[in-house]
Amino acid sequence: MTDLLDLTGKTALVTGASSGLGRHFAQVLARHGARVAVAARRTERLEALCAEIEGPGGRAMPVHLDVQLPDSVERAVAATETELGPISVLVNNAGIAASRPALETSFEEWNQVVSTNLSGAWLVAQATARHMARLGHGGSIVNIASILGLAGASQVPAYCAAKAGLVNLTRALAGELARHEIRVNALCPGYVATDLNRDFLESPAGESLKKRIPQRRFGLPQDLDGILLLLASDASRYMTGAVIAVDGGQSAVL
Repeated sequence: MTDLLDLTGKTALVTGASSGLGRHFAQVLARHGARVAVAARRTERLEALCAEIEGPGGRAMPVHLDVQLPDSVERAVAATETELGPISVLVNNAGIAASRPALETSFEEWNQVVSTNLSGAWLVAQATARHMARLGHGGSIVNIASILGLAGASQVPAYCAAKAGLVNLTRALAGELARHEIRVNALCPGYVATDLNRDFLESPAGESLKKRIPQRRFGLPQDLDGILLLLASDASRYMTGAVIAVDGGQSAVL
């Protein structure tokens, strides 16, 4: 029986792979057979990740990438194709957050978040889609959005705006790129515990937040594995433009 989630023979590019969910996503794709280009600005962390992937027999390469710079994006896509082969999967994960009340948010803070989380995602999606269309093999683009792109929250206005933009960009690209057999879907995690947010989630404010999640727990990175593999693989070959929340039911009751 064919395993629809098998990624053997496919090349994946994962942005924001130096830490957090991006690092986890790269490992998941590699375990399911993909050759993985792990991309970020902090390349020293990428070397360690590649060693972990290649230890059990996987294939990975580090790629320096600043998603805010078009030339950097073009070089990253070209390097991935040259070293690992045609890109079949893009996990558009790079992102940052700045927590500050709306009335105190500077334009520089706003612009940095939107430039990374929305404009950067656009640049990488466009460059990768051009690559897929030129080679004619199609592929899957998985945009990592957020439940805060589906409903607002205080203290993170730029993040909410950028992720909402990414959700609708997903839909716009899905309609336009379908003719090239390129699927574009969005994964919207809820509050998932990583090294980047664990202190907050374990604080009194985090405990209060947990009580508003129907499943009464925060997510774990592995809670996203099934949806990631679905969207990256041929199992979702008739899905495009989908926006999927994985959040313990939180967005259902917002």
